[in-house]
Amino acid sequence: MIRAKKGFILRRLGKEYMVVPVGEASKNLNGMIRLDETGAFYWRELEKGITRDGLAEKMLERFEDLDEETARRDLNEFLETMEVALETDDGE
Repeated sequence: MIRAKKGFILRRLGKEYMVVPVGEASKNLNGMIRLDETGAFYWRELEKGITRDGLAEKMLERFEDLDEETARRDLNEFLETMEVALETDDGE
């Protein structure tokens, strides 16, 4: 299971989305993480807690023209860049 760490919140600023650290989380990240619409979609799912496979499935449902290989590659890149704001258990 992968989930957003406490202290990181999603905010929409105009057409952009930002993940903003607050409180203790701001000690680990000085600044904000800019997301596009897809990144915000991922983040909303991560706030609930989801497996890597579950998140890939959601992406395939959302984007009908997306193939599984591309979805998983893009997802892995996203999760790597968001590592500071995520927590995992069960080996993910």
